[in-house]
Amino acid sequence: MKKKIISVLRFSIFLSIGIFFIWLFLRNLTPEQKHEILISLGKANYWWIVAAIFPGILSHVVRAVRWKMLLEPLGYQPKTTNIIFSVFIGYLANLALPRLGEVSRCGILTKYEKIPFNKSFGTVITERTIDMLFFILLFFINLAFQLTKLYSYIERKVYQPLSQKFNYKIDFTGSLTYLVLAVIIVLVLLFWIFRKQIIYSKIYLKIRTLILGLLEGMKSLLKIKKPLLFIAYTVIIWFLYLMMAYVVFFAMPQTSSLGLDAGFAVLIFGSIGIMVVQGGIGIYPAIVAETLFIYSIPETTGYAMGWLIWLSQNVIIVIFGVASTLLLPIYNKNDYGKDRIHPIENTEA
Repeated sequence: MKKKIISVLRFSIFLSIGIFFIWLFLRNLTPEQKHEILISLGKANYWWIVAAIFPGILSHVVRAVRWKMLLEPLGYQPKTTNIIFSVFIGYLANLALPRLGEVSRCGILTKYEKIPFNKSFGTVITERTIDMLFFILLFFINLAFQLTKLYSYIERKVYQPLSQKFNYKIDFTGSLTYLVLAVIIVLVLLFWIFRKQIIYSKIYLKIRTLILGLLEGMKSLLKIKKPLLFIAYTVIIWFLYLMMAYVVFFAMPQTSSLGLDAGFAVLIFGSIGIMVVQGGIGIYPAIVAETLFIYSIPETTGYAMGWLIWLSQNVIIVIFGVASTLLLPIYNKNDYGKDRIHPIENTEA
């Protein structure tokens, strides 16, 4: 009973955070702007949403195949179909509670493939670690490509309003350079002064554990039979994620001319929103609106586009997650629970 109450509370908290971000974005919009968002959503070509579903499905299938590669060195040969089902169910569970999906899909393999939970969960940690490393790499690549546009965004959103408010013209380029240098110097000084306290603080220890986990995840690639294929699958997964966002651009005339660079920016910044708030509800459309503002797309149009992309992603999760939940026991009705252990492991035993 206590666990159920905690689960309900956690779900309510994340839902409340999502609603808060929706309110935060809409509160400064005029009634006309809110009406524009509704008109944009009403006039959108939803066939492009349907088209975006296909790369989404394929990305989850590739993820399942890639996960199987991590299980094989442990001596297990689970059915690919069961892994695909478990991945979809895991994403569905994650909509309710953070990290519940990882537990769910490992539990499915324990039940239907007799793979010990701790072993499969270890491979999930490795998978997530490698994804995080890849995301960090993509994040800095995105910053490098978007640097000029980000400067322009900061100037329009931060420096110009400040200049108007205080009636003082700010040298944007020079100020930003001095500000960055000042922040770096202050951070270095603070770290040096409080280095002993920082090193033994909980936050530092958590960051250190995370970095060590990332390095350990990279080492585990050496145990995979085809590491280059694993990396190729990772690239394909993120490319399909990019396509999910980019294809939806064609649903609205105002965004149909945007290029892959805009889709890439939406993918990276939008992913941060999904990490911050469970499922990205509320915050994801707001981040997409701000991201597309860099490409001179009005915030109302960008916000509508954010909801369309978010909708396309979650339609996949809900439909295929529910379908997988129903089909999994049917598929394994006459054959589940058998050990699917690699012959090498049996020989050693």
